[in-house]
Amino acid sequence: MSKWHYVLFVFLGGCSYGILSTFVKLAYGAGLSVNEVTGGQYFIGTLIIWILVLFMKKRGISGNQAIKLILSGIPFGLTGIFYYQSLQTLHASLAIIFLFQYIWIGSLLELVFLKNKPSKEKLIAIGILLAGSLLAAGITSETGVHITWQGMMWGLLAAITFATFIFLSGTVGHNTEPLLKSALLSSGGLIVVFIIFPPVYFVDVSVLGGFIQYGLILGIFGAVLPPLLLSIGMPKVGPGLGTILTASELPVAVLMSALILREQVGVWQWFGVALILGGIMVSNVKMFKARNISSPNW
Repeated sequence: MSKWHYVLFVFLGGCSYGILSTFVKLAYGAGLSVNEVTGGQYFIGTLIIWILVLFMKKRGISGNQAIKLILSGIPFGLTGIFYYQSLQTLHASLAIIFLFQYIWIGSLLELVFLKNKPSKEKLIAIGILLAGSLLAAGITSETGVHITWQGMMWGLLAAITFATFIFLSGTVGHNTEPLLKSALLSSGGLIVVFIIFPPVYFVDVSVLGGFIQYGLILGIFGAVLPPLLLSIGMPKVGPGLGTILTASELPVAVLMSALILREQVGVWQWFGVALILGGIMVSNVKMFKARNISSPNW
């Protein structure tokens, strides 16, 4: 399998995250609380992936390695909690701008812990992505924007934990089978979600229907596919490039809002989407040339 296949896996992992915001809004509209939305996502998603693990060929893993992966899943769970909290007090376009700061935070983590200095091409790509995020989120079209310090704090915390999760996905458990690695990461996320949001809604019959319905969708795209795809691709592409590739989240979020929520998406927002995709392409072309990788071998 060529490195371009691993690039695609990470790109699709970011796309999966982009689907979440639309269904979170629908879940809130159906009367579910942040506790129920977050709990449903991680509980049902983790349950699905452990069922899949039961059917895979058994591969041993040490207890120490399993604990490391479960602990690495903690920022995965915290990201959902923090981001969904920020959506309580911020307009969605502002919340996603704060979350999108994980782009440069990820490069900072790589610099501090792996001593990898960002190349000029990577810095240019990050600049393009951040500029595109401002346009794609529709920030230029808003008037009278009110920023709460609580929403800003939750959004930035989500950015930090998301960058941390992406970093750990590429540096922990390299030799662990991706499906098992994903299950352990999701388990770590589920544990921290249940600690912060105790699952008292399990005994509330009135919310179980919506809990299962939206939990299934959010679980697949928020707790099954992202850790699985990142577990496969991140160790091969590295946390620096991987962070940039997951920027595919925002264009998908804009597209889903337009198609499903019927939100108006202006010309500048589509231009921002194009900028983000251009930034991802720039980072890949330049970086793969630097690694002596020629054309994709599909």
